[in-house]
Amino acid sequence: MRRVLLVEDNLDLAFGLRTSLEVEGYEVLHAESGTEGLALAREQAPDLLVLDLRLPGRSGYEVLRDLRRGGSDVPVLILTAKGEEADKVQGFRLGADDYVVKPVGVLEFLARVEALLRRSRPKSAPRIYRVGDLELDGDRRTVSIGGAEVDLSPLEFDLLHALAQRRGNVVSRTELLKEVWGYHAGVESRTVDTHIAKLRAKIDDAGRSRVVTVRKKGYRLR
Repeated sequence: MRRVLLVEDNLDLAFGLRTSLEVEGYEVLHAESGTEGLALAREQAPDLLVLDLRLPGRSGYEVLRDLRRGGSDVPVLILTAKGEEADKVQGFRLGADDYVVKPVGVLEFLARVEALLRRSRPKSAPRIYRVGDLELDGDRRTVSIGGAEVDLSPLEFDLLHALAQRRGNVVSRTELLKEVWGYHAGVESRTVDTHIAKLRAKIDDAGRSRVVTVRKKGYRLR
């Protein structure tokens, strides 16, 4: 699931954009100020940043400048009411990838988001994830611990892969149901817990679980 960070202080607009993105299958983080948005961008490593310019705390220009100076190459879509040519030029000079003037239709907004994510997706990046001595190869669909291959069922592999992609961030039961089971009829959150237990039995060290339960939130890889 691709992660989008929306930095927008208009709560009504943010609610509408967030809902539209989530319906399309994106995970959405929301910040109401430039200061909060910059912190989330650094901590959560989103796949795309949708950034207003007129923000409390720090302007969108400042957020973009600080991100680029810090070495971040996250794709940035500026979404703002500032439509003068000078505003657009400044945005692009600071490192924006696209610039959209409000108001914008939902379909156009989603199309621009999709286009940016498509262009930014690595063409031949290896899908290999390492967590300590555990290695998951997404292309070969293999898992090994300390060099020894672990025999997982297809569903157990998909579950571990969904966790590994988050690189230590929490994954909710709802997200796992979407990604692994596709919300198939009859699948409940207890199903996730049951299969997590089976996965732990195969990959955990004695006395130390690699899959950590985060109370009332979900699971993450240690």
